Amino acid sequence: MKPIIQLLHFGYHQAMSCIFPVAIFGTLALSNVIAVPFIHRYDAILLILLGVQFFMYRSGLETRDEIKVICVFHFIGLLLEIYKVWMGSWSYPEPGYTKLLGVPLYSGFMYASVASFMCQVWRRLRMDMTGWPGLWPAVLLGGAIYFNFFTHHFIPDFRWWLTALVFIIFWKTRIIYRVRTITYRMPLTLAFFIVGFFIWLAENIATFFDAWKYPDQHQTWQLVSFSKISSWFLLVIISVIIVAQLKNVKANRIRNDS
Repeated sequence: MKPIIQLLHFGYHQAMSCIFPVAIFGTLALSNVIAVPFIHRYDAILLILLGVQFFMYRSGLETRDEIKVICVFHFIGLLLEIYKVWMGSWSYPEPGYTKLLGVPLYSGFMYASVASFMCQVWRRLRMDMTGWPGLWPAVLLGGAIYFNFFTHHFIPDFRWWLTALVFIIFWKTRIIYRVRTITYRMPLTLAFFIVGFFIWLAENIATFFDAWKYPDQHQTWQLVSFSKISSWFLLVIISVIIVAQLKNVKANRIRNDS
């Protein structure tokens, strides 16, 4: 009976941590079948998601620090979206006033939703890490991964070399999380893969509801390539590095103030 109770508590905290991602995909689904009068779909999605973020902050579901992290990810994601659309990797074919260089501003929230989940689950499960490689190895690896998303259009794609580096650098890193009074551990690289896989599933849902389209999806929807899991795997690493470093900075600040 105790394992079932633990699983239910774990599932509850996971579900509560997914409020913003669920809001995004719910909005995409509803807006695809229900036309909003007097406003373009992309513009309506942006307004709804801004409203969800305001509600989550005012209700205490998200803290001010978590909002700051979400804004950082929104900016990073928007830059990547603009570049990828410019390179023809995918497109946003519908009209909208809140589009920047062909990219609707709401798209940054899809990246920010990953940050929202991580911040929420970190706080709810009282997460910590052991064997963290340190600031510079993590930051340099995260930077190399991010720039590879841009540079692989002009020079060879180093994702598999970078993936190998991930396993080397984070080989000893473990996530510590707590469910009620019991503490669990998990290899960080396994967590990267699990989250990346679920983001790939979410990406299939998003493209099915026309959040964006890959070139091979313009005529009819098709399953997103399995190779995209590796891209999300690497993107999750950037997210964890940023969130972990910010959490570490905050923890040091609290210790110094006390």
